Amino acid sequence: MTETTSIIAELREDVGKGASRRLRHEGKVPAVIYGGHRDPVALTVQQQELSHAAESESFFSSILEIKVGEDLTQQAVVRDMQRHPFKPVIMHIDFLRVSAEEVLRISVPIHFAGEDISPAGKTSGVIIQHQVTEVEISALPKDIPEFLSVDLSELDAGDAVMLSSIILPEGVSIPSLEMEGDDNDVPVANAVHIKESQGTGAAAAAEAEAAEAAGELGEIVEGEEAEEDADTEDEEESKDEGAE
Repeated sequence: MTETTSIIAELREDVGKGASRRLRHEGKVPAVIYGGHRDPVALTVQQQELSHAAESESFFSSILEIKVGEDLTQQAVVRDMQRHPFKPVIMHIDFLRVSAEEVLRISVPIHFAGEDISPAGKTSGVIIQHQVTEVEISALPKDIPEFLSVDLSELDAGDAVMLSSIILPEGVSIPSLEMEGDDNDVPVANAVHIKESQGTGAAAAAEAEAAEAAGELGEIVEGEEAEEDADTEDEEESKDEGAE
């Protein structure tokens, strides 16, 4: 069960782009809370408080207490949050109401442990890849974990840990595994051999892209030069014909 974080909010009546800009200039974040078979309500939250809370990984997978005044409190989860493209500013946040009796689907992070002591981690020329870093679960609010743990201490070179191998807390399920088809059980981590010249694989990929780009550039330059030569010949022929 994740810990509960309290968020102080205020009701707002002034909505629209202009109103949202004014709120941001005042250090506030436009917000909305919806769901739970009730009408959406427009809110504002302090930018500094929200930014501090959002620094925690658990903020996005925990049950929040949205407090409006001294008497109104509503449990909710973060459904969407928009950040500024390059400034450390939260532009807007959506909260979804939750009920203690209703099963909730929410994404929680995956934490990997034991890879340093695993056979794969101790083998030269082998890297451990984290293929999945979060997964959608289904659970009652009281059963939602802060994260799911994956033990890699027994991982050997060439092995993979599948999604179905994750040990789930009581009351928690992974909806995608309940669907028909074998494609839903995906690897969350694997250990692969690499060539010495590949490094982590990123360098080799970068070199390949650079080589491909250079080849394409060469073709473009050659094509342009050929076109220029053709244009020059056409001009010279036109001059000759004019002189005749």
